[in-house]
Amino acid sequence: MIRKIIRIDESKCNGCGACAEACHEGAIGMVNGKAKLLRDDYCDGLGDCLPACPTDAISFVEREAAAYDEAAVLAAKKIKNNAMTAATTEKPKNNTATAAATETTGCPGSRAELLRPNGESEHTSYTGHASETAAPAAASQLTQWPAQIKLMPVTAPYYNGANLLIAADCTAYAYGNFHNEFMKNRITVIGCPKLDSVDYTEKLTAILQANDIKSVTLARMEVPCCGGLERAAQAAVQTSGKDIPFRTVVISTDGRVI
Repeated sequence: MIRKIIRIDESKCNGCGACAEACHEGAIGMVNGKAKLLRDDYCDGLGDCLPACPTDAISFVEREAAAYDEAAVLAAKKIKNNAMTAATTEKPKNNTATAAATETTGCPGSRAELLRPNGESEHTSYTGHASETAAPAAASQLTQWPAQIKLMPVTAPYYNGANLLIAADCTAYAYGNFHNEFMKNRITVIGCPKLDSVDYTEKLTAILQANDIKSVTLARMEVPCCGGLERAAQAAVQTSGKDIPFRTVVISTDGRVI
């Protein structure tokens, strides 16, 4: 039948997962870091997902599609609810686990995890070992202000000859030695494409074009929504027209470089 149904433009999708979380029918899921309409018959065509999308990647189209199957949606919800109930009532088999996912649907970037249930710290550095004694207070390696990409000036004396670190907001919190291993001797700019709901490409391109940047390091979390920051940084380097060395560092949610 011909009916109204959503269409997802993957070229605009930043992988935040907000639409999947907003879709009460479970028609949308995250596949390889992109939102995807999983089943036509789960989409009711009402568009609860549209206002949740920060990049306007979702629109309505009229096309040949299976009719909305409310019974199938309700059955899928029942299976999901039963699985979640079983997961929350099952006694943990190992209370020393370092990470436990408590949510399996919605945005991967906002999924709740208990990383160190007993308060232990496994990773002080990916090149060293956990210390048996309390570590001394570390000095901040932030060399300029502001740090938020949206607030950064396009030109400033500290850019010239600088190595630029473009970091996702959460990286410095997830990785214990972030200041010393990544921020030291770099100009640091931070952002989150999911929370800011902007495309950083234009601002980053302007900074690279207007200044003598020696290298760019992109530090991101492993979650899909951080892909938007990485794509913006890569596009900025390419669009700048300069041969600037670029590398990406990925931090896991339990504080490892992966």
